[in-house]
Amino acid sequence: MKMNNEMIEKKVYSWLGLCTRAGNLVSGDDTTLRSLKKGAVKLVIIAEDASNNTKKLFSDKCSFRNIVFFEFGNKVMLGNSIGKSPRAVVGILDKNISIQLINLLEDKSKIEK
Repeated sequence: MKMNNEMIEKKVYSWLGLCTRAGNLVSGDDTTLRSLKKGAVKLVIIAEDASNNTKKLFSDKCSFRNIVFFEFGNKVMLGNSIGKSPRAVVGILDKNISIQLINLLEDKSKIEK
């Protein structure tokens, strides 16, 4: 079965919720940045409506450390999916979950092209 954009988005949000419940997700600029510098983060997701400064900060930090990052969703939806207030950035700490999310996000970007 071929997945469309909407299905992929729902899956990504549900993976983020699962990741939160498993204790494998950090969110918010400061906490994510701290975990990123420690080398704990395997994947960073930046909200598409995050400020340009936030996007630049995290894309630079991730590139420098060879950590995969995607721009996906908006702050409200990212926050809702993890049961919190709007979040501009989330970091995934679990390697296997990050692989699942990377596959979904890459599929989504292929559909959009």
